[in-house]
Amino acid sequence: MSALDRFLPVWIGAAMIAGLLAGRFVPGLTTALNSLHVTSGVSLPIFVGLLVMMYPVLAKVRYDRLDTVTGDKRLLLSSLLINWIAGPAVMFALAWIFLPDLPEYRTGLIIVGLARCIAMVIVWNDLACGDREAAAVLVALNSVFQVIAFAGLGWFYLTVLPGWLGLDTAGLDISAWSIARSVLIFLGIPLVAGYLSRRLGESAKGRSWYENRLLPKIGPFTLYGLLFTIVVLFALQGEAITANPWDVARIALPLLVYFAAMWAGSFALGKGIGLGYERSTTLAFTAAGNNFELAIAVAIATFGVTSGQALAGVVGPLIEVPVLVALVYVSLAARKRFTPESTTAPHR
Repeated sequence: MSALDRFLPVWIGAAMIAGLLAGRFVPGLTTALNSLHVTSGVSLPIFVGLLVMMYPVLAKVRYDRLDTVTGDKRLLLSSLLINWIAGPAVMFALAWIFLPDLPEYRTGLIIVGLARCIAMVIVWNDLACGDREAAAVLVALNSVFQVIAFAGLGWFYLTVLPGWLGLDTAGLDISAWSIARSVLIFLGIPLVAGYLSRRLGESAKGRSWYENRLLPKIGPFTLYGLLFTIVVLFALQGEAITANPWDVARIALPLLVYFAAMWAGSFALGKGIGLGYERSTTLAFTAAGNNFELAIAVAIATFGVTSGQALAGVVGPLIEVPVLVALVYVSLAARKRFTPESTTAPHR
């Protein structure tokens, strides 16, 4: 392992601290970062970081093997049920349990729970030696359902269900096009780039050259992109985070429970239904992660950039990053609990 891989938690911790300090103490940095957009509500620095982070992993996917994933009904059905039935319900329950007196933060957390992961999960899955092809299929599936179901689930969990239970209600105004645009930018572009790299690279030089010469050269950029994205995320919100430490702690607690519960439950389910280590890992990380880009954009568009809902959306990835990094190591440690018969081929 390279020094970057061996000391990844150290580099991530340093990136978080650097981002917080830069956002808090570098004059004009937050304003400058916020002024850079791909399109309305889509941050250019975050997009660049995610593109650099995701492209090498998606370039490693063997797209000619995707049919082995799409034929795995246990994996696909489990992922759909966990992501679109269990995940939003768990976050709704935790938001009301932990934040009954803070409606803005509660609403923000519910929005985070509705935004299923389509980006950074690909990196966590790869670090944990999960199934790359399965990850590509599951994030694509989440993307489709995100466009179709996000607004309807938002209406149900913020208006209908609280009304049935005699609780406070809230509204959510977001168009399907806004959601589709987020999906196309944050997943579509790196996915197309990764696919074309493999297709054109193998056609020109062959699979051996592509996997043994090209991929090792571009592979490290995943972690460079990850660290850059973390610095930007923390810099953008450094002032808000450091100015509201108690509020951040209140929001962080249900998020910690959520990430741990979703990952552990999904990992155990995968093992229980015989998916093997690699696909159980992929199922767990796609269930535990969230689409923080979409959650933040929706919260800001609906409630405003200074709202409590937006702050809750921002705290989401700030808690998710260190927790899911820790779960990468938990996953690798749990690998020995899978029998040789249920463990797929070694990670490529």
